Amino acid sequence: MAEYTRQQIMDEARTLAGMLADTEEIDRFKQVEAKINNNQKVQSLIQKIKTLQKQAVNFQAYGKTEALKKVEEEIDRLHEEVDAIPIVQEFKETQGVVNDVLQLVSGTISREVTNNVITSTGGDLLSGETGKEFPDESASSR
Repeated sequence: MAEYTRQQIMDEARTLAGMLADTEEIDRFKQVEAKINNNQKVQSLIQKIKTLQKQAVNFQAYGKTEALKKVEEEIDRLHEEVDAIPIVQEFKETQGVVNDVLQLVSGTISREVTNNVITSTGGDLLSGETGKEFPDESASSR
């Protein structure tokens, strides 16, 4: 049974990350992100939101609840305006797809490690319980 160093595993993780970065889903995400970054309307609205958020922090710090409420309402309105822009909707969709791919990979790795631990200890995959034997050279030579 081969043993790997943490460094070897991290190197393989970087290789996998590079492979993921070259998928169709990530490529589409990069294209849409570039469009968002070049969209003046979106960038202008984002800048307005950031400015209002700074104001909101100051109003909150000084206990100006009425002014804070108005600023928060304006921030919400601007968020809705940003969300209504088609390229932003597309960005959120591609972001969701990328997150799904990453969750799939992460879940697969987790599941495979768990299954390996169960089987290598003589456990039962159906019940999800590990066995009582410690995997060593004698167990792997069976």
